[in-house]
Amino acid sequence: MNERAVPQGVARFREEYRRRHVGPRYSGVAHFAFTSGVSLSAIAFALGRLEAVRPLEWLTVPAVFLLGNLVEFLGHRGPMHHRKLGLGLLFQRHTEQHHRFFTHEALAYESHRDVKMVLFPPVLLLFFLGAIATPLGALAYWWVSPEVGWLFAASAVGYYLSYEWLHFCHHLPPTNPVARLPGMARLRRHHQAHHDPSLMQRYHFNITVPLGDWLFGTLHRPELPVDAKPRPAPMERGEGA
Repeated sequence: MNERAVPQGVARFREEYRRRHVGPRYSGVAHFAFTSGVSLSAIAFALGRLEAVRPLEWLTVPAVFLLGNLVEFLGHRGPMHHRKLGLGLLFQRHTEQHHRFFTHEALAYESHRDVKMVLFPPVLLLFFLGAIATPLGALAYWWVSPEVGWLFAASAVGYYLSYEWLHFCHHLPPTNPVARLPGMARLRRHHQAHHDPSLMQRYHFNITVPLGDWLFGTLHRPELPVDAKPRPAPMERGEGA
């Protein structure tokens, strides 16, 4: 799937979006720095509170990763691509704007001002910290142990940041050295296929690691016709325990 010049329809939508939604004072560099700085500070704060973590408590990290991957998949496959009551803004920003701003033929941003259409709004990070990572971490702190609580908070924010960084990398110009790294190039192609209008409603909903796509049978196999149904999930086929 090779990228060519930005199609005229996409170019017109980008210009209109920039004119209406990207203010003159917006800086993609500042946006990226805010997301990274606040997230890394929260992670460092949580990890700095750890004292004597027991071996089993370290399992919090992969457990949060698996939970985050599932939430990422379901959130993307669900309200981000299907309008739900009370979540219409999420659908509008993702399906109606992000997928028109970036297509499989024009996946890369053109300037730092386009970062607004790649990263989540800064207010969403603050909401995530205040309404999700902190209260759930506090519950784990009191119900399990202080170390599990701090590890949960650090891991949750770490997953959020990995989502943002990887999504940012997926939309780098294809000639960028980071985009050409072997593992990154493969993930970028995975995301590029999702931006194909004929595939986006049914395939490749993971942004980070496509574990959910594998588990739920939404990995696209190019040898199949586009109108073929996604393969059954592994558990539906009777694989595994």
